[in-house]
Amino acid sequence: MEPYSRHGKLVRDRIPRIIREDGAEPVTYTAGREEYRGRLRDKLGEEVAEFLEADEDSAPEELADVLEVVRALAADLGVDADQLEKIREAKAGERGGFADRIVWTGNR
Repeated sequence: MEPYSRHGKLVRDRIPRIIREDGAEPVTYTAGREEYRGRLRDKLGEEVAEFLEADEDSAPEELADVLEVVRALAADLGVDADQLEKIREAKAGERGGFADRIVWTGNR
């Protein structure tokens, strides 16, 4: 799927209002379903990159942005936050999480 970033970008719902409150008039449109999903994927990459570049102080805020996009992607797939958490829990129950900091380097 081709990235959409050169023709605008997906922004949070209140951003146009904030722009108006700052005295400017935003130019926006509502993306169709396919474009929305593509733009959410682009946004996920953008937010992950910002998290990876963040220092320790700003990392939690950037991680929250990643989570917001993940939740929007899940909703677009018809999965609510509770269902997503159940899927995560099932996977963690079956394969574990990452708390033990295990690094695999191959097999003998």
